[in-house]
Amino acid sequence: MANGKDNNKAVSGQLLEFVPDSYLDRTSRPVYALVYLLGFIVFYEFGTIMMNPAILDKTLSQWHVRVVSFVWIQNILEYLGFSHRMTWIAAPAAVIIILLVLQITSKSSWYVNLFDFIPMTLECIVLAVPLLVLSLLVNAYPIGQAAGGFLAEISAQAGEGGFLLSPLMSQIITGIGAGIYEELIFRLILISIIMIVLQDFIGLGKGSSLFIAIVVSAFLFSIHHHFFFVDGEFTTSKHDPFTVATFTFRFLAGIYFAAVFAFRGFAIVASSHAFYDIIAALLNTFAFNPPNS
Repeated sequence: MANGKDNNKAVSGQLLEFVPDSYLDRTSRPVYALVYLLGFIVFYEFGTIMMNPAILDKTLSQWHVRVVSFVWIQNILEYLGFSHRMTWIAAPAAVIIILLVLQITSKSSWYVNLFDFIPMTLECIVLAVPLLVLSLLVNAYPIGQAAGGFLAEISAQAGEGGFLLSPLMSQIITGIGAGIYEELIFRLILISIIMIVLQDFIGLGKGSSLFIAIVVSAFLFSIHHHFFFVDGEFTTSKHDPFTVATFTFRFLAGIYFAAVFAFRGFAIVASSHAFYDIIAALLNTFAFNPPNS
């Protein structure tokens, strides 16, 4: 059986011991994820609503530009009894509550040094670079999105009463949402559950449990971009057909993100994922498909 300290570290993503109160130690804490990602969460919520305000009054099956993992959370909340409109508040609130609980159970310091956010941003951008290179090697170009997971094609068309946004801005908004909610589902929640089951109930060692958790989460992360269950129905992606190249890239990306999560925690992996999608969208727009070409 794993002890309580190991469980707390496994769930929070802090699987390495860092020098106390060092940059690596501070930025691995759940409270850093809470504060650093708050702006991304708000940007995704308001950006999505700005594209189509009518989504607040429509059922989940009626609106477009959806991050699958975000919709999964909304589906669960609706099943629990939340109204559709309330899920737009409850979904980000769920992320905040999870991080607060992890911070409390970790018994680590609540102090946040805002100056750490500058090197955190640089670290996340640097961590996105290997995936950009991998995508070019596997997919050639345009650069593949590790996020994807959208139920409908992103377009420049404004929804009912919404603002007309460029395809680039739409991709940035959804990419940020994918970074937060896909990492929440496939890394923070799934890896933690698998490790707890394998260590506490089956009795596997920490290393074996982590290896299995990483491989399983990476496989499910990759496959969910093509085949997924949402809104009570099993469906396939019409705009992101399955190919060996895209599946392989996302499987490897899933392993990479899992490793980042295991060593650096949720704040860094979610932000690295978001920055990867942002940079990929920028490169695809201005380098591989320039506006005047």
